[in-house]
Amino acid sequence: MRFRKLKKNNKLLDVKLAQKYFYAPYNYRVKAFITDMFMIYAPILYGIAYVAMNGKDDFQSSQLAPFVGVSLYGLIYATLLSKFGQTPGKKAYEIKVVDDKTGNNISFFKAILRFVAFLFTATTLLGLFIPFYRKDKKALHDLISNTIVVVIKRQ
Repeated sequence: MRFRKLKKNNKLLDVKLAQKYFYAPYNYRVKAFITDMFMIYAPILYGIAYVAMNGKDDFQSSQLAPFVGVSLYGLIYATLLSKFGQTPGKKAYEIKVVDDKTGNNISFFKAILRFVAFLFTATTLLGLFIPFYRKDKKALHDLISNTIVVVIKRQ
């Protein structure tokens, strides 16, 4: 009788470990990305175009300005992910980026890698459709950087 109880408890533990993470739905991730574009990236572009340069015509003719804007956004994005695990958009939709093995916040360099991999993924568009075919909802940039996007459980 005792062995059966132990075996039953092991099955319950396996189920609890499998439910450790609740993967964020893809539509939450897209909405969080759009929110971040408006809250972080748009003010950066506005500042570059109208404060640092002489307007949109100078911004459009420059090849360095968009690169500086994307680089600055990447640094802010990586800093927020490494410190809090969330950007403002992810916080609004209660999702978080964590390491897939430990469940902790990712390092700054891993966040930079994830951002660069996202840029590659977004330009090819192939990696953005991978989450539709995976149980863990990982996109290509998540696979490259070994991260997962999870829903934060309220206690």
